[in-house]
Amino acid sequence: MSNPELLQAAVAALVDPNTGKTYLAGKCIKRLELIDGQAHADVLLGYPAASQFDAIRSQFEAALSAVDGVNGTNVTVRSQVVSHAAQRGVPLLKNVKNVIAVASGKGGVGKSTTSVNLALALAAEGARVGLLDADIYGPSQPLMMGVADQKPQSPDNKHIEPIVSYGVQTMSIGFLIDPEQPMVWRGPMVTQALQQLLNDTLWDDLDYLVIDLPPGTGDIQLTLSQKVPLTGAVIVTTPQDIALLDARKGLKMFEKVGVPILGIVENMSTHVCSNCGHIEPIFGEGGGEKMGEDYGVSLLGKLPLDLSIRTSVDAGKPSVAADPDGAIAALYKAIARKVAIGVAARAQDFSAKFPKIVIQK
Repeated sequence: MSNPELLQAAVAALVDPNTGKTYLAGKCIKRLELIDGQAHADVLLGYPAASQFDAIRSQFEAALSAVDGVNGTNVTVRSQVVSHAAQRGVPLLKNVKNVIAVASGKGGVGKSTTSVNLALALAAEGARVGLLDADIYGPSQPLMMGVADQKPQSPDNKHIEPIVSYGVQTMSIGFLIDPEQPMVWRGPMVTQALQQLLNDTLWDDLDYLVIDLPPGTGDIQLTLSQKVPLTGAVIVTTPQDIALLDARKGLKMFEKVGVPILGIVENMSTHVCSNCGHIEPIFGEGGGEKMGEDYGVSLLGKLPLDLSIRTSVDAGKPSVAADPDGAIAALYKAIARKVAIGVAARAQDFSAKFPKIVIQK
């Protein structure tokens, strides 16, 4: 066998722990060669995973070092996020590669908390991320992101710049109104306001835009499903039967309008007593798995009913930002990687590469 074949044989069986596939099958190995006794490898992931780079690099270094004739290794690991196709006939947003909707059929299941921590986790893994608060009646992201007192600027009186917090570009109707002012609007006004927030915000080269949807399957959800290029949706639920009943409706709504479901997040899965450490499934158990099995959708992860998650968002510093190396942040990062892997598995969008056809007389 030649040197390149020896190197390829050495890494052929290496499995990406995040996808469960070999790096060769995932077409992640972009360079593999032996130069003056040193093995060079470039590994390119299609999803952000900065926290995994060292472990992946060690995988390759160990495998390549065992090859005869190799006396050193030079392994680089990086990520590159590309645009993926959305619903047919809906063009992509300017400066936004992928749009992820976070939804639930029922309120009070922790969807907004999951949205903000998902956005922060994607950013922590190395992606450029935006967060749009689509709840016009009850915006919460300004408070959760610790920027409730800030107002967005308009450079041209037509567009607005997002508020950046913890490295995430954020936009919400909450930035534009008094916190105690109720939005007494009918459906058409709400959907128009949402479209303006989405299209008139100067998003800056986003890999992912996470949209925190209000609960339900009404005007806002339908408008987003039909007019916004959604790469996929994440459904948040608790194990409780009544929450699962509504979550199933949310999932079916996205299926009907052709938006792929990236997975289910089971929130408040178990309660851990802060005094004795006893773990108890106070809202039931197995609901997320059962829902996933019924619809052929993966369970992205389970989050505990933990006091720190609530206190962190109330203080304007969500768990992933408050304790980036903690156990809760690790759960959110694992969910974020699975979401990003689900996006990466979608068909790519090549519309930007198509030549423009100009007809001249």
